Amino acid sequence: MAKSKNNAKKLSYISVPSQIINSISSSSLQSLLDSPKKSSRNITRFSSFTICRSLRLLWWFFTLFLVGFIGMFKFGTSFPPLPCDIIQPHLLITPKEHLKTHLAAVSDHKDEVSKHAVRGTQGKRENMVTMVQFTGQVESDDEENDERKSEFWKQPDGLGYKPCLGFSRDYRRGSEGIIKNRRKYLMAVVCGGLNQQRNQIVDAVVIARILGAALVVPILQVNVIWGDESEFADIFDLEHFKRVLANDVRVVSALPSTHLMSRPVEGNPPHHVTPNWIRARYLRRLNREGVLVLRGLDSRLSKDLPSDLQKLRCKVAFNALRFAKPVQELGDKMAERMKSKGPYLSLHLRLEKDVWVRTGCLPGLSPEFDEIVNNERIQRPELLTAKSNMTYHERKMAGLCPLNGMEVTRLLKALGAPKNTRIFWAGGRPLGGKEALLPLIQEFPHVYNKEDLALPGELQPFSKKASLMAAIDYIVSEKSDVFMPSHGGNMGHVLQGHRAYAGHKKYITPNKRQILPYFLNSSLREEEFNRIIKELHQDSLGQPELRTSKAGKDVTKYPVPECMCNDSHALS
Repeated sequence: MAKSKNNAKKLSYISVPSQIINSISSSSLQSLLDSPKKSSRNITRFSSFTICRSLRLLWWFFTLFLVGFIGMFKFGTSFPPLPCDIIQPHLLITPKEHLKTHLAAVSDHKDEVSKHAVRGTQGKRENMVTMVQFTGQVESDDEENDERKSEFWKQPDGLGYKPCLGFSRDYRRGSEGIIKNRRKYLMAVVCGGLNQQRNQIVDAVVIARILGAALVVPILQVNVIWGDESEFADIFDLEHFKRVLANDVRVVSALPSTHLMSRPVEGNPPHHVTPNWIRARYLRRLNREGVLVLRGLDSRLSKDLPSDLQKLRCKVAFNALRFAKPVQELGDKMAERMKSKGPYLSLHLRLEKDVWVRTGCLPGLSPEFDEIVNNERIQRPELLTAKSNMTYHERKMAGLCPLNGMEVTRLLKALGAPKNTRIFWAGGRPLGGKEALLPLIQEFPHVYNKEDLALPGELQPFSKKASLMAAIDYIVSEKSDVFMPSHGGNMGHVLQGHRAYAGHKKYITPNKRQILPYFLNSSLREEEFNRIIKELHQDSLGQPELRTSKAGKDVTKYPVPECMCNDSHALS
C-alpha cells in the first residue's frame, strides 16, 4: 500500500525553553523564516551559497543552545517552579485523609481515628467534620496573640498559698490503732448527683476517722432522676483512694465474713452535727455490734471541725477522689483539644428544666417555656426547693435564679472576654435547646460541649451514665483557664475549692444580686455598664479567701487557711 506524501518525510522537534527563545533577536529569527522571493534564475545562481549560509547559521544557533543548556545544569541555574510545585502538601491529601490528618493532631489514638475516618457512618463523618472545623485555624496569628494578652485571662494573685496538709502529732499517733482495728466498720449510702456524692464520701471518711472504724467502699444509691447505676469503682479510682488514705482510714471493698451476720446499727444524723455528737450517738453501739450504716450524709457533718479533720476533708476531696482511668483519660483528651488553640473558658450552665422548676424561676425564653415550667411546678410541688413565699421577680432580684443565656453573654462581654474566646459549656441539655444558647453563640461563636469535642464512639461507653458524663465535664472545667458557673450548686462549690487548691486559678463568681439592676437599666451606655460590672467583680475572680471569715462554709470550697499556707500564714 502506497504511503501518503505527507508521511514521506519524518520531522523531529527539539523542545527549547522559552528563555532561550526570547534571548534570540527577532531579526535573527526573521532572517531564518522570511527569505525574499527570488526568480528561478536567482535561485539557480545563489542556491549553493544560500544553502551553505543557512546551514552555517543553524549550526551556530544549535551550538549556542547546547552550550547554554549544559551550562545551566552544570552551574545550578534552575527554572522557575511549575504550578504543581507550589501546591501545599496537605492539598494533595484526599478529603478522607485530610480528616484523619486533622483528627490525629488532637488525639493520641491515631489508629482509632483512622479506623473511624474510614469506617464511620454518615453521622460519624459529620462529627469528624465538626472536629476538623474545631481544630482548624479560626483566627489569624495577630488575633490569637491579642487574645492571649487579654486581661480576661489574667490569673488572680494567689499570695503564695500552697497545699499544706501537715497533721498533728496526736493525729499521726492515733492513726496506728485505727488502721489496725478489725472490729468496727462503717457503711455509708450516698445519694444525689456526682458532686453531691463526692461531698458525702468526704464526710463518710471523716466520720470513719472520728469513730476509729474501717470504711467499707461507699454505696452509691441509684439516682431517681437519672437512673444511673454506677458503682464507686466505675467513677473513681478505688485503688488510688485506698492508697492515699492508707495512713488515715482503712478502706475495705466489702464487710469481712466475720461481720456478715451482724445486726448493723442504722443512723440518719441531723444537719451539722459535731464529732462529739457522732461519738456520743454511735460509738458505744458500734463497739457492740461492729457495723454502722449511715444514710443521707449530705450536709450532716458540721463544716467547722478540728484542724486535723479539716485537713482530712481536703485530702479526700483533692487527693484521694481521683476519677477512674477511662474517665480521666477521656476528660484529659477533651481538655487538651480545648487548649490546643490557646486559653479557654469553662461555663457551668444551669439551664436544665429541673433547675428552673426547683428554683422557682423562669427561663425567660418565651411564654411557652415559662408555661412548661409553671405546669411542672404545679404537678410536682415537692420539687420546689426555693422559698415558696417569694414571687419569681423577688427570687430573681435576690440573686436566687440562674443567669440565662443572654445574661451570661452580657456578663462575659462586660468582663472583657474576647469575641474569639473558646468556651466549653458543662451541664445538661438546656430547656429550649439551642434557642437557650443562641445569645451566647452569636456573640462567642467558638462554643463547644463534650459531644462536640468527642471523636466518634468516644462517649458511647458513658452515654447512659449521668455521673460519668458529669465527671468528664468536671475534668475539662477544672483544667480550664477561667471557670464561671451561671448558678450555685455542688459542682460550682467543689470546683471553686479545687481550683483554689491548684493555685487559685481564675474563678468568676457572678454577683447576681448586685448586677441585675444594671441589666435592667437600658439607659446605661455600654462603656459605663462594663465599668460597673468590672468593679463589682474585682474581688470575685478566685483570689484567696479565708474560710475563717465565712462561718459555716465548707473547707473544700475555701481551703485557706486550714489546707493551704504561705510564708506569712495570713492574707496581706
